[in-house]
Amino acid sequence: MSSISFIGLGAMARAIATRAVAGGNSVEIIGRDAAKAKDLAAALGGGATAGTFGTVPAGDVVVLALPYASAVPVVAQYGDALAGKVIIDITNTFNADATGLVIPDGTSGAQEIAKAAPASAQVVKAFNTVFGHVLAQGRPLDVFFAGDDARAKSSVSAFIESLGLRPLNVGGLEMARWLEGVGPLLMGLARHGAGSFDIALSVDLPD
Repeated sequence: MSSISFIGLGAMARAIATRAVAGGNSVEIIGRDAAKAKDLAAALGGGATAGTFGTVPAGDVVVLALPYASAVPVVAQYGDALAGKVIIDITNTFNADATGLVIPDGTSGAQEIAKAAPASAQVVKAFNTVFGHVLAQGRPLDVFFAGDDARAKSSVSAFIESLGLRPLNVGGLEMARWLEGVGPLLMGLARHGAGSFDIALSVDLPD
C-alpha cells in the first residue's frame, strides 16, 4: 500500500484518512495545531502518526486537504520540503454562493498549486467531486482525477483503489478546471434537482 501524508485537519482529511487506514496505507496527519493533529491520528488508529507542520512529509503522496485560499500559500511555505512528492489537490475553487469559480479563465486551482510547488513535485487533482460526508459513509464511489505525470497518476489511482473507490482518469492537469467546475454543479444539484447533499456523481461503464 501507499505512504500518505495529509496536510489539513478538516472533514475531508478525516474522511479520506479513515478510508486510507482501513485500506492498509501508512498515514501521517499534519496540521498547524499539533495537538489536534495528534488527536486525529489517535482517533484514526491503524498506526497513524502526527507529523510536524512545515517539515518534509513522511509520505510519498501528500494530500493537500485545505481550503483553496490556504493551499497555494502552504505549498509555497513548504517549498523544497515537497520536492519529489506526489501532491493530491482536493480543493474546490467555487465562490461564496457556489455559482462560479474564483479562478481566472485558462487556469485552475490545481495548476496554480503546481506553479507554487517544486519542479520535481507532481500535482494530481482528485476527490474534489465527492462530498466529505458521503465519502465518510464508506460507499463505493467514483473519484475523477487529472494530472500530467503518468507515474504520479498511477500512484494516485492505486491509492484511490485502496480506499474501495473507483479511479477515473479524465486527462491532463488542464482538465482540473473542469473538475473544479463540478463543484458548483453538485451544489446546484443538491439544492435544487436532488434536494439533498447525500449524492455523488458516477459513470455507468459497460461490461
